[in-house]
Amino acid sequence: MKTKSATKSTARQTTVAQRIAGEDIRPGDYVTVLSEIVELPSFLWCCSDISLPADEPVKTRFLPTDAGEPVRVTAVCLPFIYAKNTDGTIETFDIRQQQLVKLDPQVGRAVWKKMRKRRKK
Repeated sequence: MKTKSATKSTARQTTVAQRIAGEDIRPGDYVTVLSEIVELPSFLWCCSDISLPADEPVKTRFLPTDAGEPVRVTAVCLPFIYAKNTDGTIETFDIRQQQLVKLDPQVGRAVWKKMRKRRKK
């Protein structure tokens, strides 16, 4: 029999988002974007000490502003992941350019529902 204090303590547990390979993502999983890779032309670095060929792209990693916002996976067709966000639209993720992390199922579901309620108001 669970007591109220046991329920409260489990609700306060800290969980960690896990990096996940594309082939391990399944419909129903809650995921979020951890980082994105952007390729920029090397001529943008013309004033740097590094000498790069003009036709060689430079990969840069950045953190998106919506990192941490959960989405629910609806379909997987690698390298693409299709997921529903909290306002009901479907987003497409390319795992070659976006590093996804899998959220704890209970945390993902709880946050997704709260964000969905907030957007409906």
